[in-house]
Amino acid sequence: MLAGMKKWMRFAAACSAAVLLAACGRSVVVQPHRDVTAPHRSAAAPRTVPGSYRVLRGDTLYSIAFRHGLDFRDLAAWNGIGSPYTIWPGQMLRLAPTQGRPTGTRPPVASAPARPAAPVFKPVAPAPSRPGAVTPAPAPVAATPAPPAVPAPKGATRTAGGVNWRWPAEGTLIKKFQSGDAIPGIELAGKPGDPVRAAADGVVVYSGNGLVGYGELIIIKHNDDFLSAYGHNRKRLVKEGQRVSAGQLIAEMGSTGASRDELQFQIRRDGNPVDPLDYLPSR
Repeated sequence: MLAGMKKWMRFAAACSAAVLLAACGRSVVVQPHRDVTAPHRSAAAPRTVPGSYRVLRGDTLYSIAFRHGLDFRDLAAWNGIGSPYTIWPGQMLRLAPTQGRPTGTRPPVASAPARPAAPVFKPVAPAPSRPGAVTPAPAPVAATPAPPAVPAPKGATRTAGGVNWRWPAEGTLIKKFQSGDAIPGIELAGKPGDPVRAAADGVVVYSGNGLVGYGELIIIKHNDDFLSAYGHNRKRLVKEGQRVSAGQLIAEMGSTGASRDELQFQIRRDGNPVDPLDYLPSR
């Protein structure tokens, strides 16, 4: 009987071992420990980073510098962009110099967009005529008369900063310059369609409506230091790259981006807003 009990105990031990082996054969999924204090990382990269700007359709280097209160020459130098300052939609621009690196030299500034060189025509020697042949006389070419120049209306002017300034509109001054304003400049009242004129000779470097708060906007570069801006127009009459003269009609007054019909006028020196009354002639 003792032998039988030992045999039965050996059988029970074998069964227990089989059960344990079967349990050990199951797969176990271990959940890794998650550190809730670790920063969450998004799979998608941010569209912009602090101190940068992604170029939108219709932007120019001048309008971007104007929007952020920068000198366009610095913005070009920080991004290695030379004249004529070509940029494209989607391009990322630095709005400040790279830390720890030299800012570089400002690229040379062209006073006006380069014009393509006129084609060069080589004279062609006439074919030798046959004996007795009559050489026809060249047909006269009628000269195309140049379009008559339309003189700008006369008005008081003042030379300041190397620029000969004049008032851009005849309206009443309804708001003076405040350096802390979000849109620093002066405002001139008027009626819809009143003429808006260039305050000085220059080149149009922006003509569009991409800057929030300005409506239909025109920016003119007068020299390497000075820009002027004309906002809230009803209609723009000049295009980017066009050279304009002081007093030339460039827009019609309106209320785009504003609650009333007015001209929002700015002068910027080296990218910084300045009081236009310090440059315009006395009224």
